[in-house]
Amino acid sequence: MAKKTIRDLNLKGRRVFVRVDFNVPLVPRSSESEGGIGNGAIGDDTRIRATLPTIQYALDAGAAVVILASHLGRPKGKPNPDMSLRPLAARAGELLKRDVAFADDCMGPAAEQAVRCAPKGGIVLLENLRFHPEEEKNDAGFAATLASLADVYVNDAFGAAHRAHASVDAIVRLMPEAGAGLLMESELRYLGEAIGNPARPYVAVLGGAKVSDKIEVIENLIPRVDRLLIGGAMAYTFFKAQGKPVGTSLVEDDKQGPARDILERAKARGLQLLLPIDHVVAPAVDVDATTETLGVDDPKIGGRMGLDIGPRTAKAYADALHDARTVVWNGPMGVFEIDAFAQGTTAIALAVAEIKGTTIVGGGDSIAAVKKAGVADRITHMSTGGGASLEFLGGRTLPGVAVLPDK
Repeated sequence: MAKKTIRDLNLKGRRVFVRVDFNVPLVPRSSESEGGIGNGAIGDDTRIRATLPTIQYALDAGAAVVILASHLGRPKGKPNPDMSLRPLAARAGELLKRDVAFADDCMGPAAEQAVRCAPKGGIVLLENLRFHPEEEKNDAGFAATLASLADVYVNDAFGAAHRAHASVDAIVRLMPEAGAGLLMESELRYLGEAIGNPARPYVAVLGGAKVSDKIEVIENLIPRVDRLLIGGAMAYTFFKAQGKPVGTSLVEDDKQGPARDILERAKARGLQLLLPIDHVVAPAVDVDATTETLGVDDPKIGGRMGLDIGPRTAKAYADALHDARTVVWNGPMGVFEIDAFAQGTTAIALAVAEIKGTTIVGGGDSIAAVKKAGVADRITHMSTGGGASLEFLGGRTLPGVAVLPDK
């Protein structure tokens, strides 16, 4: 780690501001809940659990109070009760086995009083940072208000590190001491090794809906990986660029040129770039849809769409993974939410779990797949930062990392 971490900071008797990523799925309170997030039960508490070691480290190091701050959803700069962090304070308290106080605002009297009234060694969770438009504007005044609550800053929100927001960027310039949390440290270590010094063979598996989300990553990985496996709906933009039948599958027509360029670059380098050889097709994304498995060159796809890789592809990909020593996987192989189209993603999860080396899984669906397959404990590192990990792997500088002081 070239950056200072929480281990390098003096926390004893000090107020420690920890930027966490508690942007977790909540069960909607009503179907009208904006953005599909509601003030209900927590759908997945992975991101809360992931930052517990940092919180506990601060407490063990004698922090006077630990102040947690996060965003949740996209409330568009104004309070929205369906995106309140209040339920997360209760859950964090259950996991930590101690009280976590909740402040009704992340700034002003409510925040100041919650911090002032916290007992020695107490924990306070501030309300959703994005209830204030200044957060996403990286406003210095807003950052100064947040900074006034604490003496030390720790960023443990890798999932937000690619955003130059006030609680991630501007605040660091105003704090006398700052560093990365333990989760951030772990993310940077594993992803950094994958970019800079991977054990080989190094295999990347990329899936998901849109190739536009992954072009930068693919271009950055072509000179680095030994094999590149592509699945999910993004494969159909490559297929159309090759003149293959795609039916009504999702295709980004404006990305056919970049897809062709990627195939040519991979060929010129001698890179083994694998695309599906068979797929599961259906008339629509429907749990009751009639499915058929076809070769990807088969014109019988007609008016149907490809919704998962087929069994021959799954075997070919498992074979390409078997001797890997570093694997990065981001994105499902099909419409993973529906069982009929989840077999390919599950097969990749099982294959990755067999790797005798470093395995890094990122993206909500990929993580859900390894959990559903019962192999989560056999994955070296599950990245909590979807967009941030993609940008990091794509070679971009993350504002929330760059601003942290060097060791």
